[in-house]
Amino acid sequence: MNLPNRLTLFRIILVPILCLVWLFPYEEFGINLGSFTVENITLPYLNLIVLAIFAIASFTDYLDGNIARKRNLVTTFGKFADPIADKLLVNMMLLILSYKHMIPLLCCILMILRDIVVDGCRMIAAQRGIVVSAGVLGKLKTALQMITIIIILLNNLPFEIWYLPVDEILIWFTSFISVAGGYSYFMQVKQYIFESM
Repeated sequence: MNLPNRLTLFRIILVPILCLVWLFPYEEFGINLGSFTVENITLPYLNLIVLAIFAIASFTDYLDGNIARKRNLVTTFGKFADPIADKLLVNMMLLILSYKHMIPLLCCILMILRDIVVDGCRMIAAQRGIVVSAGVLGKLKTALQMITIIIILLNNLPFEIWYLPVDEILIWFTSFISVAGGYSYFMQVKQYIFESM
């Protein structure tokens, strides 16, 4: 197994670890991870631990693609596993953020449904031997999701100091871009979806 594929597998392994770290019932076991305060804004250390794991996982996403392209190590397994690893990581984060009431449930639903629709479109396109690129909106969506998750984990710091709801604006804007990108993708393959109705 080559290095990019190992990095992809490592990212997949980090997903349940991240989930366990974040949802572990620390209080029931008498564990107090504590927090610190910045300008009267409390930031739990648990958020920073989760952020560190998320950052490492996100960096492997950048790294495995870069290495695969530069060293010509693109494989069928990599093409299959890499997008799955990305979706597992981001969607798991969205689900837990929603579960912890840190983002609106509607935003989580919209972004996950978008991924399901796009995956369906990709299957139809693949059956026809058609490659549909992610496009600008798809790439923007991915970048926005990463940035938004980081800012939410930081409890909107440093923007919260100036009472700027950047986290709220970003999560709704990211949801909009996600849906718009999904619609764009759908429009590129709709002729093949509806051709035999």
